[in-house]
Amino acid sequence: MTAASWYHWDISRVVAEDLLAKAGKDGCFLVRDSESVSGAYALCLLFQRHVHTYRILPDEEGLLSVQTIQGIQAKCFRTLTDLIGAYQQPNNGLVIPLLYPVNRAREPVDEDSDGEDGRASHPPSLVPHSGIIAGSTSGWVTAQPNKAQISQQLQLRLQEQVHCSPASDFMGFMAEYLSHHLQIDLEALRNGNLQLRYLSTALVTACRGLHSEIDFTLAGLETLAKVFDPPASPRSPVREQGLLASDPDLELLLSKISTVNHLLSSLEKKVLKTLQETVTKHKLALPSVAVAHPPATKPMAVQSFEVKVGKSQRASLTVDVESGTMAITKKGCSSPEETISQDKILQLIKYQSMQSKVRLVYDRDQHRSLTRDFIFQNARKREAFCQLLQLMKIQHSNLDEPDLISVYVGTWNMGSAPPPRSMASWLTSRGLGRTQDETTAGIPHDIYVIGTQENSLGDREWVEFLRASLKTLMSIDFRVVALQCLWSIKIVVLVKPEHERRISHVNTSSVKTGIANTLGNKGAVGVSFLFNGTSFGFVNCHLASGSEKIHRRNQNYSDILRSLVLGDKRLSSFDLTLRFTHLFWFGDLNYRLDMEVQDILVHVNKKEFEALLAVDQLTLEREKNKVFLRFSEGDISFPPTYRYERGSRDSYVWQKFKTTGVRINVPSWCDRILWKSRPETHVLCNSYGCTDDIVTSDHSPVFATFEVGVTSQFVSRKAPGSSPESLACIEWDSIEVIVKTASRSKCYIEFHSYCLEESQRSGENSSQSSDIPGFLKLSWSAKQLPVLSPILSDLEYLLDQHLLLSIKGMDSCESYGECCIAMRSMIGSLAQQFETFLFHRGEETGSMRGWMKVRVPKDRRSTRERLYEWISFETDETESDFPTLSKPALRAVRSRPLSLPDAASSYTNPAYFIFEGVPNTWAQCPSLSEPPYSPASDTQSDRHLGHSPCRRLQSLTGAQAYSSSKEQLQRSPHYSVPETTSYGHQLSPSQIERHKRPKSAILSRDPQTSGDCSLTALHMAWCLSDMDTEPPKRGSCLSPSQPEGRKNLLRHTRSALEPPPQSCWEGARSQRDTRRFNRAGEWPCGNGDHPRSVGMWLSRWGLEQYEKGLYENGWDDLEFFRNITDQDLLEAGVLSPTHRKLIQAKLHESSPRSLQKGPSLKPNP
Repeated sequence: MTAASWYHWDISRVVAEDLLAKAGKDGCFLVRDSESVSGAYALCLLFQRHVHTYRILPDEEGLLSVQTIQGIQAKCFRTLTDLIGAYQQPNNGLVIPLLYPVNRAREPVDEDSDGEDGRASHPPSLVPHSGIIAGSTSGWVTAQPNKAQISQQLQLRLQEQVHCSPASDFMGFMAEYLSHHLQIDLEALRNGNLQLRYLSTALVTACRGLHSEIDFTLAGLETLAKVFDPPASPRSPVREQGLLASDPDLELLLSKISTVNHLLSSLEKKVLKTLQETVTKHKLALPSVAVAHPPATKPMAVQSFEVKVGKSQRASLTVDVESGTMAITKKGCSSPEETISQDKILQLIKYQSMQSKVRLVYDRDQHRSLTRDFIFQNARKREAFCQLLQLMKIQHSNLDEPDLISVYVGTWNMGSAPPPRSMASWLTSRGLGRTQDETTAGIPHDIYVIGTQENSLGDREWVEFLRASLKTLMSIDFRVVALQCLWSIKIVVLVKPEHERRISHVNTSSVKTGIANTLGNKGAVGVSFLFNGTSFGFVNCHLASGSEKIHRRNQNYSDILRSLVLGDKRLSSFDLTLRFTHLFWFGDLNYRLDMEVQDILVHVNKKEFEALLAVDQLTLEREKNKVFLRFSEGDISFPPTYRYERGSRDSYVWQKFKTTGVRINVPSWCDRILWKSRPETHVLCNSYGCTDDIVTSDHSPVFATFEVGVTSQFVSRKAPGSSPESLACIEWDSIEVIVKTASRSKCYIEFHSYCLEESQRSGENSSQSSDIPGFLKLSWSAKQLPVLSPILSDLEYLLDQHLLLSIKGMDSCESYGECCIAMRSMIGSLAQQFETFLFHRGEETGSMRGWMKVRVPKDRRSTRERLYEWISFETDETESDFPTLSKPALRAVRSRPLSLPDAASSYTNPAYFIFEGVPNTWAQCPSLSEPPYSPASDTQSDRHLGHSPCRRLQSLTGAQAYSSSKEQLQRSPHYSVPETTSYGHQLSPSQIERHKRPKSAILSRDPQTSGDCSLTALHMAWCLSDMDTEPPKRGSCLSPSQPEGRKNLLRHTRSALEPPPQSCWEGARSQRDTRRFNRAGEWPCGNGDHPRSVGMWLSRWGLEQYEKGLYENGWDDLEFFRNITDQDLLEAGVLSPTHRKLIQAKLHESSPRSLQKGPSLKPNP
């Protein structure tokens, strides 16, 4: 039986509206599953270019009725078909009768080697309503199947499997069933008989020999179990049933298998319990079998690094993790020049422009700190040095709970072959690509997450093999957190023993995406849990294969995203990617390279991976926002991992001979690891590569390691206050939302957070506009928005919290989009502006922006430095190799915590452009360079710590207009467009860790055509949703000589984590400070003069993010700034104890005269 053509199952609201918009006639309709009520439906009806959604609800007796406007009597129907037929008549409470059904796209059966169905996209067809029900009153349309054709297709698939299956006898029984009895079962099914009688008979016959084997095994197991049973233990009733049964059937066989499974799993525990009772009862001393203590963790060896200090001086850095010290020894000297303990190290600054350089800031004595620059042999050595110092800090910290953990993620398609004896290279991240240095490869990670596909090993066997491998390598007996399997797709999560108590709320789930989403040869398995107060999600998937099956893979991803049940049940209505602090998605994604095989091989031999990434299907689909929206992936610097010749990694085998012909499998990066984290959290990818010595499969194993910030279960040290002034609160000034929808429904906002006792909801939106077809603009004022009260008022607790918001329709209670806002950037006495994207079921559905603040009581503002906050990133190289500066260095240091790699988007939802008067011609702009300087944006962005999709915006003081002799357009105060712009390219968000495509590979957009303005608006939105922001060119920043009115159109927000080039930064800050102070003698005339402002002094030490807070608290003069106290710094927003200590140390070691000239970075002798 097949469903009625107008019933589209569980498609999303966005897809339904898109189908109706393409149909374009008033009275077009379709029915889908409701997203808000289980077992209910949603009737979507198009009228005057707007989609009206009605809920179809079942009552207690199962009768269906449409929820209509008040005053209309609801009519009840037994079937969905009866209901639709009745509402084809006028005057039934709908805005227009149901006239034209929009039918489902056909789903032809795909006959490729994997047996997967391919979903082809067809335009919706309009069928006269008189023909939508073909003699059916049950709600389903029955169709006469071509039984012979179905039987032939299934026999063909069976023949393909016979060659690779050892069960030839079993396949013979199945072949006979497909040839002679399948058509009989099909006929019975068509007549309503759901019992496949002939299939059951065939299975019983094929499994007859299994009965005797199970009886033999079961008898032996029960005999052994009786030895350890109490004397009065009764005989197993299941076993007696099996002995008395003479006619075996499937039910009995399943009972026997279940009994075997139960006995095997319980026998070990039963024997252990019996032996323990015997020892206790008879007080036996058995020293020979005493419990062996697990081997102690291998002590960390002392590691040495050869570095260059200054331009030519050589030295050796020795790191002793166990003793907590670092020594600096000049070349040729036998004794260390200086030994620094871990508690004296204040900050590490990694240079981005020079990947092998690092700056160390440390205390020499109580009132003086020094800086030293070191240049390592390569970037890998620098990262190893930083990891060792990080590990040294962690081991010698006095914290009861960790702030930072390391996570290992591995994925491997094993090709149905057993693994090799040693998987050391995979588990220690060694091989090709960005790999671990040998000095840190042996350091055990806190969490190991290992996903496999086509894994032929048994579940228990595979887990024990992994644990034994890790114990051999790390001398640690890792504990099993979870194991989830779907056929041959497996995911295993292992943790260190000391973390086992920190793991809670473990959930597992699986989704089948094989043939008709019923077979588990393709699909996904997932695990989620809480590590103290941080939520983790892990998804291992195996998507559809075949170079041409891009759409099917995208659909697999959507099905998994929608159906995987993980995380907090209270967040089940939210997009899966928003439910976790950190979500890792990996597996055999099966996306291929769209290039000829020989061309691929040439690029691989030359290691020209950028050219291959330009035609990588996953990269292209991500750029189109089809899959993995706002996910991150490490840089791919290793060759394609599929399809190798088994037994070697020297050559690829791209031809696969099948009975249906030769199939070409081009070398591709099928095996991938991606992740998505909430804004303003800490995650850093330290390695991403594949092995080159594991050759049992045609896939190479892939690994990635991450440094992840975690939070503890916070316990307040102070009793909660009773007065309003002693409690924290979250206040909203206004919220504005734009969603892609053809609906005109009123909406409300739901607020969820772990810091709230229960979810809250707003009132109905105060205003709305749908002037632009395809978009709905909604607004809420402070009156409609609730004041939220966190369960704890401590700043340290609130800094790590996030708010989840969902926009829901008043009529259907279905979500129009969800988002996540980090509270860290919103803390303060003044409202801050935010902006974030809206997501729903893996799609970008709109944008939200507004003003909010998180007020924290003064006596609750104490905090502490996290173990990952002492490492910063230097984003612009402005100094010489010497640590001494001859002129002021304007550095932009990215301090943590932050989510790395930050996908800080420099554009917003395209709907804003449409609503705020920007013409469609701007939709083809391929790049937006850095916006001109704005005082508000600069000071705000200095304090910004977020990452896309949520970020703080600059303060706005009214609309800004711009006009000139060229095309001068009124614009939004939020955006600007560069003066030099090229057109005609596909636009995509280009972020850190997103692979840049060569210019030659960028696709051109089709030109805008005239026609239905609703489609034009939607096309424009999709074009702008794919924007690719190129880095600004040097000299493009607005200089002081340019007119003040020369400002760009379509302004986009600059993230503080992505500062412009140094020349632009200097020019912008020079303008700002000149305008702000404008006092004679306070600001230098040239770049070579010493800084004489607080902001310039702070920039020397990478602490310029505190400039705005200091200015707001009156610390805008260097003469007075020298006398600032620790409490003054805390009140000005310098929350990091290390940063406060660093500021005061630098101020104390500088005289008033030298302070005016600017402190020197040259280390004191």
